[in-house]
Amino acid sequence: MTPLDITTQLLQVLCALALAPAFLGWVNQCRAWLQNRAAPSVLQPYRGLRKLLIKESVLAENASSLFRFAPYIVFGTMVAAAAIIPSMGTGLPMSLAADGIALVGLLATARVFLSLAAMDVGTAFGTLGARREMMVGFLAEPALLMTLFVAAMISHTTSLPLIAAELTNRAPALYPSLAFTAVAFTMVLLAENARIPVDNPATHLELTMIHEAMLLEYSGRHLALMEWAAALKLFNYACIGFALFLPWGTSREAWGPAGLALAAPLLLLKLALAGGALALIETVSAKLRVFRAPEFLATAFLLAVLGLLVHLLLGD
Repeated sequence: MTPLDITTQLLQVLCALALAPAFLGWVNQCRAWLQNRAAPSVLQPYRGLRKLLIKESVLAENASSLFRFAPYIVFGTMVAAAAIIPSMGTGLPMSLAADGIALVGLLATARVFLSLAAMDVGTAFGTLGARREMMVGFLAEPALLMTLFVAAMISHTTSLPLIAAELTNRAPALYPSLAFTAVAFTMVLLAENARIPVDNPATHLELTMIHEAMLLEYSGRHLALMEWAAALKLFNYACIGFALFLPWGTSREAWGPAGLALAAPLLLLKLALAGGALALIETVSAKLRVFRAPEFLATAFLLAVLGLLVHLLLGD
């Protein structure tokens, strides 16, 4: 562990906290442009968080301690996940204690506490959203794990920084196994972050929303932490995709401070392209019925398995 590694780790976490709302704002802005609507500012998520942080939190009379602590736990797990994912560098001290499988566990922990908090107050909408969230997570996690397994078999490790370093050393080429898993990962990203076609983040129709239904009872700083955690989750999933499929540009110890200085603008470029692609997918897609979500995620799992079989047969 060198001072550069520690600097990279701290800078990566700070960038995740600072850029996550901007990335969400960029996706919303691109969606508005593609739909020929007046686009909100990229800074709009920051304004929303600021407004919520200065407001008083109002709690239901029957809310337990779980309801109060859940926003801090969910936000903390997303920050810990951002510390593991190699968004700017591969020499991360925290990556020594966790790998891709542990990362999936962190994301699952956040989902469990979010769902439990939604059911804690006992409202119909919160319970409805929690059940749907657990259904989506139950189907999305196997596809995400299978995607990580394909990259792990190629790199002979389950550590995301080492996977990114190994794939960076390979010559740029189209690997069929990674192509299948990239499509599967994109489908998982849409489902896990409550995006179209699985969920619509802009809707407030009780019969269709999933993520928003679990946040109806939150307000003030608690709601701000939940919204910030949701933006961090989208940012983390994008960075997981970069580590698995676009690892070029992440700083390595041999590159020194110059590599770290180059990694920051490359990360911004990747986020800009990913945000535009995500907005395009949401614009050309239609919202699925809730009962069609299992078919959507089953397709993602089959694509990930197909990528694994292609790797075993072709050895790419």
